[in-house]
Amino acid sequence: MRKKVYAIYFSPTGNSKKSALSVAKAISDDITEIDITVANKQPTPQKFGIGDVVIFSAPVYGGKILKEAKERFKKFTGEITPCVIIASYGNRHYDNTLIEMSDMAISQGFIPVGYGAVVGRHTFGQIEVNRPNDKDFEENKHFGEKIVDKLNRYDFSIPLVPGDPEYESIEKGGTGGNFRPLTDTSSCVDCKLCAANCPMQAIDYDDVSKIDNELCISCFRCIRNCPTGAKNMNEENYIAFSEEFTKKLSESRPNEYFI
Repeated sequence: MRKKVYAIYFSPTGNSKKSALSVAKAISDDITEIDITVANKQPTPQKFGIGDVVIFSAPVYGGKILKEAKERFKKFTGEITPCVIIASYGNRHYDNTLIEMSDMAISQGFIPVGYGAVVGRHTFGQIEVNRPNDKDFEENKHFGEKIVDKLNRYDFSIPLVPGDPEYESIEKGGTGGNFRPLTDTSSCVDCKLCAANCPMQAIDYDDVSKIDNELCISCFRCIRNCPTGAKNMNEENYIAFSEEFTKKLSESRPNEYFI
């Protein structure tokens, strides 16, 4: 029996959304998307039941889930509700993200019945620029089908996943990078899309060339979605870093699933 699926995702550049939906479609035709990406467009808190399936999907930030994303996920609670956890990353590693998201979900009343560590384009450099691709989506589909089979057998066992249980003591991770997008004012048409859709509302709405350095998480959503290319990272230090980083993470990693 196929259940109603809720895909809840924090997805600044679309990787986590795409992965969540490709899994969701294999589980059910009845899908509700809940996008928690933009700070001032947050959905209302919701509680789910045992007859639902919830997918939590988010990108990896330095081996953890972004702190702000984790806080937004906490608005959703379950009542012995099966869930699927997906962490997307760009070739480096997902480190402790799955175990951290698992603990989060369990504390909120969910039962993680499956996990996916899936590869997508990295924010920085030119790393896996065409992923997730059709092969990834096909693998996600098979994963979703296995979730259906597991639930049909009333198997609510929680798989073991890699990660350090003491992740909270690890200082790194869970925060944004140090790169701040630039604005080419000569090509900016002041459409305000970057400010309106910034996950952290770090871009000044009245002057989109101004970015709050404390709020910005270096997700590059504004760069990827700027209609004129005015938002950019044409800065010498970033270009040098980007080239070296691209070489370092040139080897593709496979998607990993735990069920």
